[in-house]
Amino acid sequence: MLLDLPGLPAVQELVGAPVGDLRDRWAALDAEQLEAEIQKYKAALSQVLEGLKRLGVEPGEDEAADGEEAEGQEGIEGVDWRYGSVEELDPAEWQVPPHCIPIHANVTTYDWSRLIAACQFDVIMMDPPWQLATANPTRGVALGYSQLTDQHIAQLPIPRLQRNGLLFVWVINAKYQSCLDLFDQWGYELVDEIVWVKMTVNRRLAKSHGFYLQHAKEVCLVARKGEDPPGMRSGVGSDVIYSERRGQSQKPEEIYQLIEKLVPYGKYLEIFGRKNNLRNFWVTVGNEVTGQGPPKEDQRALQEGLRIPNAVYGRAG
Repeated sequence: MLLDLPGLPAVQELVGAPVGDLRDRWAALDAEQLEAEIQKYKAALSQVLEGLKRLGVEPGEDEAADGEEAEGQEGIEGVDWRYGSVEELDPAEWQVPPHCIPIHANVTTYDWSRLIAACQFDVIMMDPPWQLATANPTRGVALGYSQLTDQHIAQLPIPRLQRNGLLFVWVINAKYQSCLDLFDQWGYELVDEIVWVKMTVNRRLAKSHGFYLQHAKEVCLVARKGEDPPGMRSGVGSDVIYSERRGQSQKPEEIYQLIEKLVPYGKYLEIFGRKNNLRNFWVTVGNEVTGQGPPKEDQRALQEGLRIPNAVYGRAG
């Protein structure tokens, strides 16, 4: 018997639609329309869950079809995020470390000259918001996180921030060659790579969509400029990390531990960081390091009806 639950038709529409069709439809929406679409399905799902509870059904978080454990929420390659608010998270996850240095800025318009004059970094790590033809770049407007073109990323003053040292760049399959080209442009050589195998809380693979195969990993390319940083220790850890997928664009704790073992007491910089990336003894630059929206200049641009500087709007590609 088909249950007569409010919101069920909308949920069935979402679940039954081919992923490719949904992706194409949502990619054509602007930020406001996309938010409205998300809220519609969230409301419909809440109605269904409330209806099930009234019928005495309590859906379990770990239940899955055929009695098998769920293997993780599927998403789009390179887009490991969801809409939400800080209030939904455990405050312990958002405690600002006492010895970190957060810099709240749009990395494409930030005046890097003062930081360059003050410090040369032994290690730089960044997780660029690589632009995908299949992803919706308007999330940068809604979340205060600009998805940039490869050219914008290439214009970052990485070579001026580091005379000698290591550069860690998280990369997706579609941008692997682009990242290698950036290394050549910036004067770096590829020396290694790290693979993060994403796990669920049940220690299963946390899969996401790929073009040919489902993806359950992320790759961080390691490059070097000039000489090894002072005090570097080789062979201190594995190039494979097994770790749970955590918050929005939050990399595993193990990558920071590995870097700090590799270059102990070094000068560390993370670019494109968010509040949940803040770490003691690291300088973190990003337009969401406060967890409360974009920098004032970006907020002002939006209020005046303008665009966030260097944000990408509409369908990519």
